[in-house]
Amino acid sequence: MNIMPYAAVCALAASAFAAPIPTESSAASRFDRATARKLNDNEATHFGPKAGHIRYDERMIRAAEIARSRARKHSTKKCWRSVKDALVAANALPSRPDTLYAKQAAGELSSEYGYKRLSVRDPYRAPIGAVLVYGGRGAGHVELRTRTGFVSDFFSATPSARPFLGAFVKPEA
Repeated sequence: MNIMPYAAVCALAASAFAAPIPTESSAASRFDRATARKLNDNEATHFGPKAGHIRYDERMIRAAEIARSRARKHSTKKCWRSVKDALVAANALPSRPDTLYAKQAAGELSSEYGYKRLSVRDPYRAPIGAVLVYGGRGAGHVELRTRTGFVSDFFSATPSARPFLGAFVKPEA
């Protein structure tokens, strides 16, 4: 299986937008059939909202952006609270979840709010906006996947080191 590193996917996306915007006098298209290609399934997941066979709600990407704008440099030990706030602010959840511990998010999101668990075993392969839930000792951890990393109450370029329980998205209505 040929997996493209996340940095390469970002560079691919940046190069797509690096071309100058055509002016009104420029009638020629910048599309070049010789160099154009379709994204493979691995690359496409980073440009969501599509997670494998599940098309997911674009508000999840907005939730990740909200969480990123509110994130601190270091953890305040309130990851699940921050993710809940971002999901509610983006209207990706109709009401605030009741669970207290981050590792309980997986059960509540899927049973109470209709979120679907993805067949992703690596947080780096989760689509943008996905809710990533981790277990382990204590309360666990939960974060949202962003274009450049992972965010909850703080931002990190790398995912949590805790045991990964799953990635969840809200299917498109």
